[in-house]
Amino acid sequence: MPDCTDCKPIVDSNNINVSILIDLSDRIAPKINPNPTMEYFQRDTEYIKAIEKGFLDHIKSKKIITYDDQMQVFFNPEPSDPKTNEFTKQLKVSFDKNTRKDHFAFVDKKYSELPLNIYQSAIHDGHYVGSDIWEFFKNKVNDYCIRNDRKNILFILTDGYMYHENTKFEEENKTSYLTTKLIKSNNLSTSNFKAIIEKSKFGFVKANDNLSNLEVMVLGINPEKGNPFEEAVIKAYWENWFKEMKIKKFQIKSADLPSNLEPVIKQFILNK
Repeated sequence: MPDCTDCKPIVDSNNINVSILIDLSDRIAPKINPNPTMEYFQRDTEYIKAIEKGFLDHIKSKKIITYDDQMQVFFNPEPSDPKTNEFTKQLKVSFDKNTRKDHFAFVDKKYSELPLNIYQSAIHDGHYVGSDIWEFFKNKVNDYCIRNDRKNILFILTDGYMYHENTKFEEENKTSYLTTKLIKSNNLSTSNFKAIIEKSKFGFVKANDNLSNLEVMVLGINPEKGNPFEEAVIKAYWENWFKEMKIKKFQIKSADLPSNLEPVIKQFILNK
C-alpha cells in the first residue's frame, strides 16, 4: 500500500460549509453612515437572506441521502450582548440524511428574523466594537470556516476598511489595517495608485499561509467620498491579500442594492 502520510482528503464539492463573518462597526449606524435609499444594516440582512437562499437551493438540488452541509455566522470579537450570542448559536444550522422536511422552513424562519435582531441590538447598544478581520484570518478561519471534506465558502460583510485597536501594527510598508487616512498618507489618490502600491509594496500583512481550500466573497465595500480611486484601492488591498494567502476563488462587491447582488451571491454558492 502507498504511504499516505501526506495524502489530502478528497474534497466533496457537492457538500458545502458556508460561513458569514459580520463587521458590526459603526458602518451599520444609520446616524453615522445614513443612506436614504436603503440603510446599510438593511442591506446586510438582505445579503444574509440571499446567502441562506443560495444555501438551501444547493441542498434542495441534491438527494436526501447525500445531505451533509452546514452554515454559521461569526463575529470577531464576539458581541458583549448575551442575546446576540444566543442568536448566533441559533444561526448555526446543518443538514444531513436524517433531516426532516420541515427543517427548511425552520432555517428560513431563523434567517428571516434573527439577523435583523442582531443588527438592531448593535445599533441600539451604540457601542460599536468594530471587527478584527485580520485577527480572524490569522487565528480563527482555519478552525471555524474550513473543513477538509467540504467546499468551504466565507462571506464577509464589511465596508472594506479594516481596523481594530487590538490588532494595529505595521511590517515595513504593509499593515494589519486600512483606513481612509492611511490611503491618503500613502498617496493613493491618483490614477496611478496601482503602480504606487506595487513599487512601495503597500498592502495588508499576510495573515495566513495557505487558504486554498476556501472561497471568499466580500460584500458591502463602501468607500468614503472625496477620492475617486478609494474603492479601487480598497479592492486592490483585499485582492492582493487573498492572492498572497493562496485563496483561488474570490469576489469583492460594493454595497449595491440586495436585489442586484442576490443572483451574484447565489451563483457564487451554486458555482454557476
